[in-house]
Formats: sequence, structure tokens, C-alpha cells
Amino acid sequence: MGTKRKVLLLLLVVMMMCYTVLGMVSSGGYEGDRGGGGRRGEEEREEEEEEGKQDLFLLQDVKHVVKTDAGDMKVVRGGFGGGKRVLEKALHVGFITMEPKSLFIPQYLDSNLILFIHRGEAKVGSIHKDELVEKQLKSGDVYRIGAGSAFYLVNIGEGQRLHIICSIDKTDSSFGWGTFQSFFIGGGRNPISIIAGFDPLTLSTALNVSVPEVKDILTRQRSGPIIHLADTQPQGVWTQFMQQKPHERLQHLKRMVQFHEEATKEESEESEEEEEDWSVRLGKLLYHSVFGNEPNGEEDNKRKASDSYNLYDRKPDFKNRYGWSLALDHSDYSPLRHSDVGLYLVNLTAGSMLAPHVNPTATEYGIVLRGSGTVQVVFPNGTLAMNAKVSEGDVFLVPRYFPFCQIASRSGPFEFFGFTTSSRKNRPQFLAGANSILHTMKGPEFAAAFGVSEERLHKILDAQRETVILPSASAASPDKVTEEEVEVVVKTGRMQRVIRSFGDGF
Repeated sequence: MGTKRKVLLLLLVVMMMCYTVLGMVSSGGYEGDRGGGGRRGEEEREEEEEEGKQDLFLLQDVKHVVKTDAGDMKVVRGGFGGGKRVLEKALHVGFITMEPKSLFIPQYLDSNLILFIHRGEAKVGSIHKDELVEKQLKSGDVYRIGAGSAFYLVNIGEGQRLHIICSIDKTDSSFGWGTFQSFFIGGGRNPISIIAGFDPLTLSTALNVSVPEVKDILTRQRSGPIIHLADTQPQGVWTQFMQQKPHERLQHLKRMVQFHEEATKEESEESEEEEEDWSVRLGKLLYHSVFGNEPNGEEDNKRKASDSYNLYDRKPDFKNRYGWSLALDHSDYSPLRHSDVGLYLVNLTAGSMLAPHVNPTATEYGIVLRGSGTVQVVFPNGTLAMNAKVSEGDVFLVPRYFPFCQIASRSGPFEFFGFTTSSRKNRPQFLAGANSILHTMKGPEFAAAFGVSEERLHKILDAQRETVILPSASAASPDKVTEEEVEVVVKTGRMQRVIRSFGDGF
């Protein structure tokens, strides 16, 4: 029995050794040489983590909220980390596309909108001081619509698609249902009008029309929130309304909302007053929600709401051979004060750079309008947070205080537009260029911080004679300092330790 046990034990050991050898052979080498493990595996994991950083602040949570044959609207969720707030309030960015002769039906939102007409022409009907005001907007125009204010959009460009970019700023009283909530006033079966939620008899009384008429007007629309107004399409209620002349539209509105001026003679005077007051209040509520106060003829069309502001007509705040930039704050366009949102527009020539800088007052949301380029963002501890290539339609975010820069590709101009989370005047702090804070504060303190002599620091900082928008490397002047000299300053161990110590201390 003892001999048999020894033989069985020996066979078991041999089998285990064979299994180990076969496993090594089938893997093509030892564990340290495997593609998925060991040092090489660690390197691949590090590369994957590095790739994840490349688009850390690119906003890619996109949702189609409206899609019909006549147009669509998609929303890019703002904030960082799935819409969570980072330092500032989260803005969402909307993209509206409308076919020629189309209507985005009357509605109001629980959020503030700032519209930017990217391409095309639009007519916006909205409520201003309880009155219906229509404005025609062209490419480059900026226009604000406050939360709770009813509005509609019409593409009036002849044979041209309308492209609108908008900021969506949720108010403190917004619902927590997502990026924003629409309340459609016009509608039928798709979308359902909020008016349809009232009891038919209540609506019949409020509108002074029969219940069948109420049901008819609230069930005819089935084409979605964006509809065609073309003559070839079946003419619905809103199509007919938008095609009328101003004075005919006014008469139509009066017929649509007939308020009770007298109650039935059988009721007492007190009941009469109560019924009249109730019907007037509800009728006016419906009327004002869509159209404002009852207009007084064509003079109403001349009444002005807050004017729009055209970015393309504005003179740049800064301009040189390598590009230009401008910013819009509430001192330029007062309605921005109500949303506390600013706007900016930058155009870079091929290969040029908007110098590394910091925005100390707001988080920035950028949208690429034309061309392509690179956006670099740096963490507070001095490490690269994002180095992403972007092209037309991409949306990126730069948190407040984070250093960043934008670089145009060498293939052509790079134009980007965006919103900031403050309507105050922005005073960016530049980290490179003749107007940089390093240049302004250069002295023994800065030289000591970098661990170099004042002479060397001055030579490096004085080498760049341009400000704000800098030329590409190929356009640099011949008396630039060498890369080796710059590396001595940037990569000195002392400065690395200073930066990291600040980053780790908070």
C-alpha cells in the first residue's frame, strides 16, 4: 500500500509539471513576456488610461429630444462626470436644425435659452411684457428667451436649412426630469398640448366654443414638435395661422379666444360676476400663454422687445495676423444678465494658437463651428488632463481655473464659439506671450521658483513678442530660444515639486 501511494503521488507531481510546461508553451513565453500581463500589460493599461484622458472634457452625452421630417433637436448634456456639477452650474448645449418653411410649434421651457443663429434666417415669436413680439434673426444673431416665456420658431430662409446653437440654463425652479422640460402649447396627438389636460367642458367654457370643436382642434396635429409649413403639406391649424397676414392673424386670435362678457340672465348678479371672472381669468391665461395681451392692430408689430445682438457685426476685441477673438457680456447685451451667461467667438488661422491661459471667472463650453484643431487642458497638479483633436460639431468643456489652450490644425482656419457660466466681463490670465502673467511678474522671485537665473528667465519670456494669439512653430522668429533652454525651465525638478506640492495640498 505504501509503494502504491508513492507511485500515485509521483504521477500526480509529473502531471502537474507537464500541465505547467504546456501552459507556458501555449502562451508563447513566460508570464513576464505575455501581451496581456507583466510589464507589457502594464504599459498597455497605461496607454489605455492615457487614451481615456484624451477626451476627458469632450462632452459626448448626446440625446435627440425632437426628430421629425421637418427638423430635429439634440442636446449635449453639460457638466462633468455624467452631468454632475463641477465648480460651476452646468449648462447644456442644444442644436436645432429646421428644414425650409418649417415651424417649431409654440411652447415654453423650465429653462433659459440663449439662441445663436449659426446659419440661415429665423423668425422668433415670443412674449415680452405680456405682448406677442416677432423678430427676424439672421446668421450671427444672439437672442435670449427666458424660462416660462412662450415662443415659437419659423425657418424663413428661402430654400435654406436653419441651424441654431443654444445654451440651456436650468433655473432654480426647474424640474429634475433631465436637461430641460418642454411644455407644448400648440399640439394635438403628437405632441400633446398642455391645454388638452383640462377637462373638455372647462375648455369649452373658457374658449366659448363647443366641446366637439375643442376636441377637433386638440387632435389634428400628429406631425411632431417641428412641422412643415409648405403649401404641399396638409394645412393644419398652426400652418393656416402662420400663413395669414398680420391683421388677419389678429382677427383669427380674437375669434379663437372669445371671452364671456355676460353671463346668463337667469343667474344672480353675484354668480354672473364670479362666472365671468373665472372664464376671463382662464381664457386670458390660455391666450396670454400663447399670444400675450390682445393686440391693437398692426401697431403691435412695431413694439419692441429686447433687441438681438449680432456677433458677426461686432468688431473683434483682439486681432492680429494669426486670428481674432471677441467676447459678449451683459454690458454689451443686457439680457445676458438674467441668465448670467456670456458668449465668445474665436477664429484662428492655420497652425496658430490661442495662448495657454486661465479663465478665473467662469467655466467655458466650446463648440467647433469650422475647421479642426486641438484642445489641451491641464490639471491643477501640473499634469495634462486632455489633449483632444476636435472638429466641426464637437463640444468641449474647460472648468474654471484650469489652464488650457486651443491650436488650429495646419490644414485651415479653426473657428469655435461658446458659452461661459458668467455674464460678467472676462479677464483671462495668459500664461504665455508678451502679455502673460509670467512676463508681467518676471523677477528674482519667479527665477527662484523656476530654479534658473534671472537672465535666463528673461531670455525665455522675452522671446515671444506676440500676445493672445500666437503663430505656429514654422512662423516663429529666428531668434527664438532653443527647445533645450525651455526644457531646463519647464522640467526642472524643483518646479515639478512646487507644482505637485500645491496640487496635493488641496
